[in-house]
Amino acid sequence: MDNLNRRVYTEHWRYSLVIFCLMLTFVLLGARAFYLQVLGKDYLQAQGQARYVRDVTVKANRGRILDRNGQTLAVSTPVDSVWANPEEFGDSQARWPELAEKLGIKLKNIETKFEKYKNREFMYLKRHLAPAEAQKIMALKITGVHLQREYKRFYPAGPVAAHVIGFTNIDEQGQEGIELAYNQHLTGKDGRKRVLRDRVGNVVENIESIEPAIDGKDLHLSIDARIQHLSQRYLKAAVVEHKAEAGSAIVLDAQTGEILAMVNEPSFNPNNRKDFDSEKFRNRAVTDMLEPGSTTKPFTVAMGLASGRFHPDTLIDTTPGYMTVGKRTIKDTHNYGLIDVSKVIIKSSNVGVTKIAMSFPVEKFRGLLADIGYGSSTRVGLPGEINGVLPDRKKWRPIEHATLAYGYGFSVTPVQIARAYTVLATDGRRLPVSILKQDKAPDGKQVVAPEVVSQLRTMMKKVVSTEGTARRAAMDKYSAAGKTGTAHKLINGRYAEKRYTSAFAGFAPANDPRLIMVVVVDDPRGEHYYGGRVAAPVFRNVMAESLRLMNVPPDKIELTADNHKNEEHKS
Repeated sequence: MDNLNRRVYTEHWRYSLVIFCLMLTFVLLGARAFYLQVLGKDYLQAQGQARYVRDVTVKANRGRILDRNGQTLAVSTPVDSVWANPEEFGDSQARWPELAEKLGIKLKNIETKFEKYKNREFMYLKRHLAPAEAQKIMALKITGVHLQREYKRFYPAGPVAAHVIGFTNIDEQGQEGIELAYNQHLTGKDGRKRVLRDRVGNVVENIESIEPAIDGKDLHLSIDARIQHLSQRYLKAAVVEHKAEAGSAIVLDAQTGEILAMVNEPSFNPNNRKDFDSEKFRNRAVTDMLEPGSTTKPFTVAMGLASGRFHPDTLIDTTPGYMTVGKRTIKDTHNYGLIDVSKVIIKSSNVGVTKIAMSFPVEKFRGLLADIGYGSSTRVGLPGEINGVLPDRKKWRPIEHATLAYGYGFSVTPVQIARAYTVLATDGRRLPVSILKQDKAPDGKQVVAPEVVSQLRTMMKKVVSTEGTARRAAMDKYSAAGKTGTAHKLINGRYAEKRYTSAFAGFAPANDPRLIMVVVVDDPRGEHYYGGRVAAPVFRNVMAESLRLMNVPPDKIELTADNHKNEEHKS
């Protein structure tokens, strides 16, 4: 009986213990549930969100660059960049070869990046993929691999506008040209948003916008894409034909000073970064100096006409085709004998302009050159622009005085020549040049009297005729006025034999100018090197088509076919 009682007691005790343990378990589970659901809810939610809720950057879109007619010259297109969280990505190492093949990169690149960034939370695998291509990468469902929406800059005009527009780096920060000069205007402000990601990092829900992205502002340039294309095509053809080292061309609106075209050769394609060559990046129209040569002669004559001591029919003796100044000899290409001031311009006589210039104090002519803008920046706003060099000496040697008259002894940029010619294309006012589209024409600075400009235009019209040095600049339907320039290149402090800069500067129509154009061809090595043979045809071709595109009425009776053939034969 005692054994039975002990056995019953033992079983009762065990039963009670089990019941007690079960009840204690339920109490503990209830307490834990109460803690998790009530007391620790905020903490646990925060921990969960820390794993699946992320604040991500919303990329702002960079502003577009447009020409004066609204045609796109630079635009940002959406792309995706593939990135990885190294902590998660390390667990997928077995699939790295498959990922490398899909990305088109070497497995070694992934391994090297992982070693470099393995203690961080972010590393790029490949940037700027087309969205469709990026989705194929994500379809692999590799742990730790994610996408980030970015933008890639695209330049529809390619090499045609490369030097003006420039380009950005991979992060869309301006590096050259307008992209650099107006980077702050074009750059937007990135925003932030809160998103919910799944366990492999894909965004499954946008929770809220923290800070909206602010896109960059568009920029309207003064450039006319049509004239830009024409200028680039004909300049490139001239550089190739004459085996030149380089070339530049600028077209201005004669009424506003706006730059309608600015091109350089050789150029580069801003859409193809693999073939970038820094030697081709510089915008020669604003960075390269040259001695302007005979393109300066109209201003020398302007000084003489303004004084009242010279008139278009004033005779100047250039016999025997050269003159000595100090120990130097100044020569003409021919002995023109006794010619009037008009013929000095038409025949581009160095002797004639020297005699005009040396009849005035050198400071007077130097002052006129400064007034037309030589020696000072145009402030066009393009990177790398230089001021040029216009000496200001206390004492000038006679030869220094003489060479100023025909464009030697000082240096300018092509865009400065274009600005100077606004004086001749207006009523004597120097207009500021602009790369941005203008709402109204500027007043400008009066530099030369209107009546003097009128006389000069008559002379310069004859330069662009069978009488003058620029007959190849003549157009069938539009009149033109201008001046050729052929200057020896200064190399290592000395003027090099058979090395030249060939130029032409002019405007059209001659009596009511709408466009100004400057063409510079650097170091032509072909059969011809004179500005009238090398640069003037570029002016003719670009001007004729540009004026037609602008619906400018022809002001010249069209030559008959026979007359046209005769003119070509004479030239």
